[in-house]
Amino acid sequence: MLKPYLELGQIVGTHGVKGEVRLNPWCDTPQFIKKFKTVYFDENGNEKIAVKSARPHGNIVILSLDGVDTMEKAQSLRNKVLYMKREDANLPENTWFIEDLIGCEVRQTGTDKVYGKISDIQKYPANDVWTVKSDDGRETLIPAIKSVVISTDVEAGFVEIDAIKGLFDDGESVEE
Repeated sequence: MLKPYLELGQIVGTHGVKGEVRLNPWCDTPQFIKKFKTVYFDENGNEKIAVKSARPHGNIVILSLDGVDTMEKAQSLRNKVLYMKREDANLPENTWFIEDLIGCEVRQTGTDKVYGKISDIQKYPANDVWTVKSDDGRETLIPAIKSVVISTDVEAGFVEIDAIKGLFDDGESVEE
């Protein structure tokens, strides 16, 4: 089951004297955070706070939060992690949170061959690259492109790929 609340970023300091905070975002871009009207201080969604404004400032986000109107109140939030409600994200089709992909089993499409599990994801301008770790500890880098990644089911915990020749150490593709 997917977690209903995900980490959005960490408050790393204050901005100005009117209670704004500096958030180090843990997402693709600082602009992503602008869509949220409510954020949470816990992973269960029990402690929520309204976002009055959010604006990217370089690689951070300046947030104005409801009820936080002094530098002292803002300073008391330093190092707090903010969470977002998953359903508020409205991700485009065929887009997943990295947190959901980590741990997914990677299988060869059309067979029962399992290569391992996704252990890390690196983001590059052309495409993401997934690190797949096998049971024996070997790591293989998989390009997250349409011709390789055939289907993804994060709720069931697996990804089906069409491994191109030479991708894995055996040097064979399933087509041979």
